[in-house]
Amino acid sequence: MATVGACIFSAVSSPVFRRQITSSSEKPKRNPILKRVAVSTERTSAATTTVMTETTPTRIFVEKKSSELVEDEAETKQRVNVREYSEEESEGNGKSLKDYFDEAEDMIKSSSGGGPPRWFSPLECGSHTRDSPLLLFLPGIDGVGLGLIRQHQRLGKIFDIWCLHIPVKDRTSFTGLVKLVESTVRSESNRSPKRPVYLVGESLGACIALAVAARNPDIDLVLILVNPATSFNKSVLQSTIPLLELIPGQITTMLSSTLSLMTGDPLKMAMDNVAKRLSLQPTIQDLSQDLVALSSYLPVLADILPKETLLWKIELLKAASAYANSRLHAVKAQMLVLCSGKDQLMPSQEEGERLSSALHKCEPRNFYGHGHFLLLEDGVDLVTIIKGASYYRRGRNHDYVSDFMPPTSSEFNKICEDFRWMRVLSSPVMLSTLANGKIVRGLSGIPSEGPVLFVGYHNLLGLDVLTLIPEFMIESNILLRGLAHPMMYFKSKEGGLSDLSPYDVMRIMGAVPVSGINLYKLMSSKSHVLLYPGGVREALHRKGEEYKLFWPESSEFVRMATTFGAKIVPFGAVGEDDLAQIVLDYNDQMKIPYFKSQIEELTVTAARLRTDTKGEVANQDMHMPYPVPKVPGRFYFYFGKPIETKGRKRELRDREKAHELYLEIKSEVEKCLAYLKEKRENDPYRNILPRLIYQATHGFTSQVPTFEP
Repeated sequence: MATVGACIFSAVSSPVFRRQITSSSEKPKRNPILKRVAVSTERTSAATTTVMTETTPTRIFVEKKSSELVEDEAETKQRVNVREYSEEESEGNGKSLKDYFDEAEDMIKSSSGGGPPRWFSPLECGSHTRDSPLLLFLPGIDGVGLGLIRQHQRLGKIFDIWCLHIPVKDRTSFTGLVKLVESTVRSESNRSPKRPVYLVGESLGACIALAVAARNPDIDLVLILVNPATSFNKSVLQSTIPLLELIPGQITTMLSSTLSLMTGDPLKMAMDNVAKRLSLQPTIQDLSQDLVALSSYLPVLADILPKETLLWKIELLKAASAYANSRLHAVKAQMLVLCSGKDQLMPSQEEGERLSSALHKCEPRNFYGHGHFLLLEDGVDLVTIIKGASYYRRGRNHDYVSDFMPPTSSEFNKICEDFRWMRVLSSPVMLSTLANGKIVRGLSGIPSEGPVLFVGYHNLLGLDVLTLIPEFMIESNILLRGLAHPMMYFKSKEGGLSDLSPYDVMRIMGAVPVSGINLYKLMSSKSHVLLYPGGVREALHRKGEEYKLFWPESSEFVRMATTFGAKIVPFGAVGEDDLAQIVLDYNDQMKIPYFKSQIEELTVTAARLRTDTKGEVANQDMHMPYPVPKVPGRFYFYFGKPIETKGRKRELRDREKAHELYLEIKSEVEKCLAYLKEKRENDPYRNILPRLIYQATHGFTSQVPTFEP
């Protein structure tokens, strides 16, 4: 069948989507934004893509099969390795809602001649690595394709981004759009069969993504659905069709409410823009300017969604919802659903729960204070969301080591702010041991070069981790990669929990599911690894078991550390008994039928560890101890002298020798705990009240003294 290529931009284009222009004597260069022009939407049997380059103001079109699109080896763009993620370049791109309207207006003018839907890559997406997966953005009801404008720069460093633009006058049916996207997905999947294809769909685009996934269950797809329109039958838009048909001409008078629906709350958004300013007079002035600026974009909304187009898009949503819902059972792709709490167009949170229950590989994430166009709002970073859900991968499966991207300064600062209360309440004291055996306050005795394995006691509910990992980052710029229970990474049907979102912070900070292969990869990458041999049994201990080690009999980690010549740092952490007291433990709950059935049900669904281990540590029954808070005391951490394993590989191949070292490490941890329990009795600032008085007189950022080591 015939295919049609068309240029999305006129010769005089917005500088955001500028083209490289050279003299006629120069060799043609690849277009820096790689505008990919899609094909006819309903008559396509094999996708072709038009790559546009220029040597003069006269345009040159080169048609290629999309499978033949290869990266120009001579391209001079700088490539950024994901593993050497540049923090300064990753902290957002400064785009705003204003930029969305400005650039949308340019695109509408440039494509005013019509034509079929088409792909384009925004210039600010920058450069990505050769092994970066493809990300196709499928727009919502606006159809512009700029819904990721506030995400382009960060996403562009880890994805090859193509955005779909649907011209205002285009009337392609839903099945036509599905076939267009499907054709591109198949072509690119064939070109890079070992890498996944990401489909980020917003509203209407989410239905397209679901339809493509249902029709192609054998293709490796990752779906990120933003307020999907699969709930259109419950949407307020459905009831507006008769009203819109009665309104003559344009519907500019209705666009103020459309703007509110689009941004969630324009007044709140304008307030957010000036919230960081301190003086009252400039704030009022800026607030007024922001509200005026928002209202000035009503004509642009009228251009994006004139009456005829809006009616068409609503009918398209209706068809899309029916099509996608009828084929949900066929969707096998990995899926992340982002749901807004203030979506006035769709019941998105309810829909996210429905999809999560219906689809095995679907995980929801809720954003309670945001509107329908989530990705255009402040405080929403799609890269951070993807990292938190462990959804970024460059191969068939997510690799928790090679696919990991360290937290940026903004991500880390936000996490610290969210858990600042814990730092204030516990005022952690860090002690380490120098090479000469001297105990000092701080982490100067911690080896800066990896691999290093930290082995210690796990406090109640893992409360110690909330202060331990941030303190290492703040004081030593060391990221501890914790080994955590697998149930925090997989849905209940896979041996995990029903809601995984509370553990997104752990994944952003580098925690990985505990396993031999993951420990091997972390050691081989010279990481600083945090291991609690007592695991769940220690963190969910019973009454009266504070600071009692529940370690397995076998030396699970010693020979692994020895293989890579890692330093092993035994440490103790004390303070749980100064923060909370257990009132209902495992033994109490097993006597109550309701709690007993809950424990048994959760234990059956949870991933089982140490099934071949004997002793109390093998008791992996999953439950939640019920503690009551105390007047906050203090957390104390003591890191013993690092134990060298380098050069002992042959010696420690002997199981008996390895077991001797294992018992030595366990003994050192017990000594660290005993030392802290004794020394904290001499700390005049163990209670929170003396600490608050000290900080009130010396400044709240001052370090509170403690006992002499």
